[in-house]
Amino acid sequence: MQKKIKNSGFSRTKELFATEITNGFEFAEVLDLLEDENEIEVIVKFNGDIERVAAELDAEAEIIYLNYAIITIDKTRIGLLNTYSEVEHIELPKNLYFNGPSNLISTCVTSVQRTDGFNLSGRGVIVAIIDSGIDYMHPDFQNNDGTSRILFIWDQTLQGTPPFGFYGGVEYNNQQINNAIESANPRQIVPSVDTNGHGTAVAGIAAGNGRASDGVNRGVATEADIIAVKVGYRGYESFARSTELMRALKYVIDKARRFNKPVCINMSFGMNNGSHQGDSLFETFITAISTNWKSAIVIPTGNESSAGHHYQGRISSNEVQEIEFFVGPGLETSYLSIWKNFADNFSVEMIFPDGSSTGVVGVESQTKTIRRPGFTTNIFYGQPSHYSTAQEIFFVSNVTGEPFFPGIVKLRIIAQQIVDGNYNIWLPTLEEVTEQTFFANPSIYNTMTIPATAAKVVRVAGYNDRVGNIAVFSGRGSVDDINHIPDIAAPAVNILSTRSGGGYDTFTGTSVAAPFVTGAAALMMQWGIIQNNDPFLYGERLRAFLRLGAQRRPDIVYPNASFGYGTLCLYDTMQYLVEYRLGGDYFWLQI
Repeated sequence: MQKKIKNSGFSRTKELFATEITNGFEFAEVLDLLEDENEIEVIVKFNGDIERVAAELDAEAEIIYLNYAIITIDKTRIGLLNTYSEVEHIELPKNLYFNGPSNLISTCVTSVQRTDGFNLSGRGVIVAIIDSGIDYMHPDFQNNDGTSRILFIWDQTLQGTPPFGFYGGVEYNNQQINNAIESANPRQIVPSVDTNGHGTAVAGIAAGNGRASDGVNRGVATEADIIAVKVGYRGYESFARSTELMRALKYVIDKARRFNKPVCINMSFGMNNGSHQGDSLFETFITAISTNWKSAIVIPTGNESSAGHHYQGRISSNEVQEIEFFVGPGLETSYLSIWKNFADNFSVEMIFPDGSSTGVVGVESQTKTIRRPGFTTNIFYGQPSHYSTAQEIFFVSNVTGEPFFPGIVKLRIIAQQIVDGNYNIWLPTLEEVTEQTFFANPSIYNTMTIPATAAKVVRVAGYNDRVGNIAVFSGRGSVDDINHIPDIAAPAVNILSTRSGGGYDTFTGTSVAAPFVTGAAALMMQWGIIQNNDPFLYGERLRAFLRLGAQRRPDIVYPNASFGYGTLCLYDTMQYLVEYRLGGDYFWLQI
């Protein structure tokens, strides 16, 4: 049962509160504290007894993995967490958005599935879909006898009996799902519904068996077990927070360990709210838990390359630069996040379409609130944390009347003493502000969304397999750093998959590219772990072989910011796995 936090009785304005809590946080996160709820979740990196700390603050602690915890606390007491030596770092949760609205041949999957090939189907492996839910009534997620292939559904948006060790949502097991399928009123037994349809489409690509189409429209791992987590705020139909994805990751990995089965995890979410360097607690948690159990975490690079939401620049000492971006109609909230080298000293000013200004904001004014008719803008001039040397300057605007009036906004950067000079600016993702909000001169690079920026995950770009070109929307990596590029590209344009409510439909986006790789990873794990050909074929080893077997065009230099190491070709990957296995006495075991 979730503990109810008592109202502390504190009374303060939002501006004062924001000023008090900004020290020690990434400033992009502070807007979450400007909500009306008394309670808020924070991600905590800790040592020692964090449950005792939570108890003393009348809060609730969930230990997610090793020294990572989620603490639900009265927001007026967050500052007290910093007074405990057990607390190493605190991060506020951020909102994530779905990355999106027969390709089996182009991905070389069919030849691996065939009985005269490797004859792989994902049997013995779990495919976990962390997304908008799943239509458990769809025949493609059922066995030939009509029973469900879904081991568990955890719907975080419902209220009832949560999984053991968690405080929110409702868990339904395989027997309950089968009872629902056989019932005349299935939703009375298992009321979880994929109203968005995104998760059902992703699941169909990764693990659908094509039963509704007599095997024609099938996915990749057709006999894999399935675990589906419908993520969102506790008790609300909403996009997920980073804390909900952290819980979901722990949940599916714990389940896989309990069943002693390898697990491939698909998370088709993304956001722009962060440094994109893999250094937030959310990202480092994903990196850390990716080494736990026999798992592979697959994340798309997002759909931001053509959105115009990233600007990359360089400035010199005493220079003034002016950057224009257009704000589309109908927005009720928006943010702009600048990331710079802390050694560089510059101030910023934002000029609104009506000519009014925030005034110049620098290090001497680390928080500032500007009120204009109809909206309020908060500016936070940040500091580096002990996890990152970067500095963030964050603008967040919220309407107080009618939605924003569209127009051109100007951002002025006024440089003083500059050492490095490079900086990056991000606007919210397409899913947050649509294509009508964009920079006048954007960069298509460094547009992979978070958490594809985490280390040790398989990052999947999207391409049009009919023409061989990278999809114009597919998130790109860095042109200078191969540690921040996609691993592989998979089909992402007009992909046929399962539709929530029955039948099939076409989908486009990197979120439907990722499940091709998730399913491929399940087939690799079946061959390696289940069939004992390569018992350590998971994590970074699996990622390396996906890269090795990727198809590469002779006219393109690899690895690159768009395709990574090439396009998915599972058959070639499997051939390399066989070649290395036959190379002599499992030499790789001795490395």
